[in-house]
Amino acid sequence: MDKKQQQRRMAYDARNTQSNKTELSQIICNKFLAQAEYQQADTVMWYLHCRSEVRTLSHLRAELMGPKKIVIPYCTTDGNGQNKLGLWLLEDLCELQSGTWGILEPPRSRWGEQAKEVSAACLDLIMVPGVAFDRACGRLGNGAGYYDRLLQDVRPDTTLTGLCFESQLVKEVMMASHDVRMDRVITENNCY
Repeated sequence: MDKKQQQRRMAYDARNTQSNKTELSQIICNKFLAQAEYQQADTVMWYLHCRSEVRTLSHLRAELMGPKKIVIPYCTTDGNGQNKLGLWLLEDLCELQSGTWGILEPPRSRWGEQAKEVSAACLDLIMVPGVAFDRACGRLGNGAGYYDRLLQDVRPDTTLTGLCFESQLVKEVMMASHDVRMDRVITENNCY
């Protein structure tokens, strides 16, 4: 197991054993909503949590009632069979069903629907999950590269905000040249 895999395994373990996930997720999501960048954004990409990630669903449900355009990612492939994130304009949670890895996503029969697909260039702010982060806003993902590929296609002024529990912070994330650094990382204790 290489050092990056070891770092990922340790962060998974920390996230899996984190207590009070629901309460801490509430604090983290409230901080996300309080960002000036969030207040000013028209189009925001949220992730739908799975497994032991910071829980986002209750806050997302409330935000769907507001004026912002809410976009969610789903796992798909491009024309070359390469993994990528599709972007879906979400208006109601009932549009979604359990998909890849049990994550809620639009039904495959609707993928590519013109009125629902969103370009990465339209995103003002992106909520980014991760396995580990550091205080310099480095991010370690699951290793499939979905987010790294998406984040290379956004506008330079799009704000990238990673969400994690303080227990997922490491001294320094081992990042490769294609890995994308966040603008901010929010935990229950701080904003880095």
